[in-house]
Amino acid sequence: MAKQKKAAKKTSTSAPTPFSDALRVDPGTDLAAIDPRSTPGFEGDKDAGKEALEALTEPVSELQERLFAESRAGGTRSILLVVQGMDTSGKGGIMRHAVGAVDPQGVAITSFKAPSAQEQKHPFLWRIRNALPDPGMIGVFDRSHYEDVLIVRVHDLVPRAQWARRYGQINTFEQSVVDDDTTIIKVMLHISKDEQKARLTERLDRPDKHWKFNPGDIDERERWEDYQEAYQAVIDKCSTDVAPWYVVPADRKWFARLAVMNLLHEHLAALDPQWPKADFDVEEQKGRLEKS
Repeated sequence: MAKQKKAAKKTSTSAPTPFSDALRVDPGTDLAAIDPRSTPGFEGDKDAGKEALEALTEPVSELQERLFAESRAGGTRSILLVVQGMDTSGKGGIMRHAVGAVDPQGVAITSFKAPSAQEQKHPFLWRIRNALPDPGMIGVFDRSHYEDVLIVRVHDLVPRAQWARRYGQINTFEQSVVDDDTTIIKVMLHISKDEQKARLTERLDRPDKHWKFNPGDIDERERWEDYQEAYQAVIDKCSTDVAPWYVVPADRKWFARLAVMNLLHEHLAALDPQWPKADFDVEEQKGRLEKS
């Protein structure tokens, strides 16, 4: 697909486009052509979006519990949600409002910062492998292995030949993860430069937001075009059939949260995990309980 798929118009005779179709991008998609304020897959306003997000909480929670229960009966399936985006793109809000809506016992969130001294002694995917979700779990990566072809590329932290090899290594790695029964959902929160400036300004204007401000964010902002080029390369080289990228317009926070929740719901529904059957005689146990 040359461009991000557009949502079909809602009519009385046609169903809305699934978010996984509306947001998926293939190699060749022009990231700059995607409007960060658009709402692919959804035609409602902010209030309608909040209502839709709330309505998803119960079905997603049930599907998550079924996935977790399935693993207790020997199931091997899991989900890995990868969330990438520029500073202020809303990763924290996704964690609170989307991922936070499901049972925390079934979710494992890993935030990847600059690699530690120990991690630097290993190949770049070592720490990623160690954080993959167990069966029945939804693993969430706040930033990920893609930092090794984003910030590393922009800042020339390793030789070009080294980071250039990593795209292929990432594709091979993700194929192995999928082969091990993990569904990968890769999300890029696509924010505009103007919206980022507005959010950084708010952090500086409000004392209760100062803790969220990092002067380094402005340093990274000065490399905006370099980062956009790096994200474009990620889409072109690492959006595959087994692990496609979804670009989520993020200028409207409410839409980004709704979109990620829908992506999670659609992938869980496709897995359709089932409650495990009892390995005991239910009626017999009811009788025992009645007499106890």
